[in-house]
Amino acid sequence: MRFSTLLKNPADWMQGTGPHSDVVMTSRIRLARNLRNWSFPGWSSERQRVDLMNEVRPVVATLPEMKDGFNEEYTNLTKTRKQVLVERHLVSREHAARSTGCAVVIDRKQSTSIMINEEDHFRMQGIRPGLDLRTAYEIVNRVDTELEAHLLYAFDQRLGYLTACPTNVGTGMRASVMLHLPALVLTEQIKQVMNAVSKIGLAVRGLYGEGTEALGNLFQVSNQHTLGETEAELINRIEGVAEHIVQAEVSARDKLLHESPTNLRDQVGRAYATLRFSHILNSKEALNHLSMLRLGADMDLVTGCDRGLVDMLLLAIQPAHLQLAAGRDLSPEDRDIRRAEITRRVLQSVPEPLNVSIDNDQSADPSAPSPDSDDE
Repeated sequence: MRFSTLLKNPADWMQGTGPHSDVVMTSRIRLARNLRNWSFPGWSSERQRVDLMNEVRPVVATLPEMKDGFNEEYTNLTKTRKQVLVERHLVSREHAARSTGCAVVIDRKQSTSIMINEEDHFRMQGIRPGLDLRTAYEIVNRVDTELEAHLLYAFDQRLGYLTACPTNVGTGMRASVMLHLPALVLTEQIKQVMNAVSKIGLAVRGLYGEGTEALGNLFQVSNQHTLGETEAELINRIEGVAEHIVQAEVSARDKLLHESPTNLRDQVGRAYATLRFSHILNSKEALNHLSMLRLGADMDLVTGCDRGLVDMLLLAIQPAHLQLAAGRDLSPEDRDIRRAEITRRVLQSVPEPLNVSIDNDQSADPSAPSPDSDDE
């Protein structure tokens, strides 16, 4: 599969569907694996990394799940194309920063990707829409089992899978969910919720993982350690926490709807107006406004706009996607202009937010009589 084909066929996890997809955007399982008798990538010479890549890449490409997928060495990918893969959450930022001796194989549905020579020899991930860690695990576990039948993994009977970083030893598994939590942010409950998550040993990160900001009210929650718990136990724990966060977000949305309806309408309306009519939009501003638009769509305040449309826009306005579409490198100023052009074009058919009172007590028309009016 060519890179252009990869872009033309959006993954199903980008469609805004799945369990609790109004709050949980994606569920992802990542496995770290290494080969016996080979040095970890960080301790290898360039020649060793190239040799390992050349040995394992054909094996990965012939797996049934990866047939006719995207399969490329990083030396053949431009910086922009690698960054596009990061923005699509198909490879890590750290892997994209590397070149010689690194490669990635991605299935046609973009639900499975295998990074070769990241921090470990393999970083395999399965990704699904909504809260569906079990299916994501089934996807990547099937690939892992098939690989293990052909390759000799570094495994210890007492410790489990051996990895470059001690925090990944054991199952080598990280389970994470991407959560959209605008109402918890607006009601100023987000810090309390995230502190509670951290206290039970889970990590809270931003849009692109460790060290990144939670732009667009998007938060990643994942396990921090992989030793001492089985895969099933880890998945159950993450899903249980995610369910509680979903309930908290839903309650916060209900609170906004009934206690601060005008403020909610204002937030959604301002976001729509900015996205619909701006001629310059930076990344942070666009992400935060798209977050409010997604909230408005989910709460039926914006008609003709589903979350799938917003989720696709969240990708299309990313810096590397903008530059790839333009066919050249863009200055930050040019990216801001193109970002605004795209949002104006995509949203031109979306009607403005409903101009009615949320509690339906009366019309938002200022000329309409109030319930206490003495007019006959």
